[in-house]
Amino acid sequence: MMQNLKILNTREVKDILKILDRQFGYSEKPNYTFLMSAKQKIYVVNSDLQRIDLNSVRIDSIGLYFGEYKDNKFRLSLEGSMLIGKKLKKNVVELDLKERNEWLKGEAVMKDLGEEARFVVLTWKEDIVGCGRYKEKKIFNYMPKERRLRVIAN
Repeated sequence: MMQNLKILNTREVKDILKILDRQFGYSEKPNYTFLMSAKQKIYVVNSDLQRIDLNSVRIDSIGLYFGEYKDNKFRLSLEGSMLIGKKLKKNVVELDLKERNEWLKGEAVMKDLGEEARFVVLTWKEDIVGCGRYKEKKIFNYMPKERRLRVIAN
């Protein structure tokens, strides 16, 4: 039995893609199968998964954690940001070195991006460094503690 993951149907995937388009200007149609956990976490796997009878195999976990779908908003995971980040057309924020270091240490980044609260994907040079929630001149960091860097060399 799979970890209570539901394979999303075409309509549910379209709903997520509409949100990604609205939030980030992402208009591609990815060739993945989307799965959702009971906690509304979204995972993606190769579309070939649909050829396998999942009830006949024992699976502890499956897929790449893509993001979290809540309240008609989507927060991309680091991996989700990296997977589609180069194709985003809006709400992509370039960090300077100091801001990048703060972010990688798990801190919030102070930056004035206007008044609208929203999710943003953060970049440094050519690298995607994550997704955070912008509100009141601050980008909040959702990076799990175990993935944060303790020491950063310039």
